[in-house]
Amino acid sequence: MSEILHELTVQLGERSYPIVIGQGLLGEFDLSPYVQGSQVMIVTNDTVAPLYLDQARACFPGKTVDAVVLPDGERYKDWQTLNRIFDGLLERRHSRKTTLVALGGGVVGDMAGFAAACYQRGVPFIQIPTTLLSQVDSSVGGKTGINHPLGKNMIGAFHQPQAVLIDTDSLNSLPPREVSAGLAEVIKYGLIRDTKFLAWLEQAMGRLINLEADALAEAIFRSCACKADVVAQDEREGGLRAILNLGHTFGHAIETFAGYGNWLHGEAVGTGMIMAADLSAREGMISREDYDQAVALIKRAGLPELPPAEMTPEDFMTLMSVDKKNVDGRLRLVLLNGIGHAFVTGDAGAENLAATLAGFCRAS
Repeated sequence: MSEILHELTVQLGERSYPIVIGQGLLGEFDLSPYVQGSQVMIVTNDTVAPLYLDQARACFPGKTVDAVVLPDGERYKDWQTLNRIFDGLLERRHSRKTTLVALGGGVVGDMAGFAAACYQRGVPFIQIPTTLLSQVDSSVGGKTGINHPLGKNMIGAFHQPQAVLIDTDSLNSLPPREVSAGLAEVIKYGLIRDTKFLAWLEQAMGRLINLEADALAEAIFRSCACKADVVAQDEREGGLRAILNLGHTFGHAIETFAGYGNWLHGEAVGTGMIMAADLSAREGMISREDYDQAVALIKRAGLPELPPAEMTPEDFMTLMSVDKKNVDGRLRLVLLNGIGHAFVTGDAGAENLAATLAGFCRAS
């Protein structure tokens, strides 16, 4: 039985789109009104396809539905795998009125969205995220792209979807590690903007880890509402939107150092948020009690506290220098000016940053 639990809209004028959150929506919810032409190309991976591809096809009655099934994993978020999407579109003669559908986690969503931004100079796409991380973060806001060996998500485009369909039932197939990774992004919203949500998370964390449907739907809704509000104010990350990257500069460095896919994105972000909180405390912007509160919640979510044992401060500095937030060679970080108040700065003290890196790097 399907049930819509929450609906909201990302307000972007004529490019506004709905986010629909519920149970049992895959296979039941009709997405055909969001398809302009007669062709649909579902992009998924070999883990998700056996579970949900047939249900996703049923969401497009009256349309010609093809599929491209990619290998699963962050290490495949590259040019070669992206070309498999273009191969499928061209081999099946998809026109400029086709609609791509991203069925899967953040890797699939980023790649399908980037393919949609590029194919015939831009075609529509729809997001059907199936991991917690993609449901609360990457499926909303129109960031798309692929990785480069020297940096994560350095090649991409802003391309907003036509709609986002979130079925919380798809989370039942996730391993615990993937759930924890998604909770990192959920916690992020509380730390950067919403102390009431953070307090709710402290009470609800056990229910979220146990995949209780009502708690998940509430966490997803409140996370999406926060991101939708920020994106509506700053679609292309000219200012405010950068606060959504709390922990990401440290986290992306971890992912690149470890090799894409060896650390999940959310795991790296969880550690990165702890490091950002530590630096914020060293800068005198949050108390050590605030720091301890943030660390305790991140650890309760099952996320790692420390970066890879072999990683040095020099590794961090080298890899963080290749970050999209940096301007004119100046390292810019998202820090906390109190819990619930994030900001972007290029003025973090060099000595404090060095102390944070030395404190977390076991190889320092």
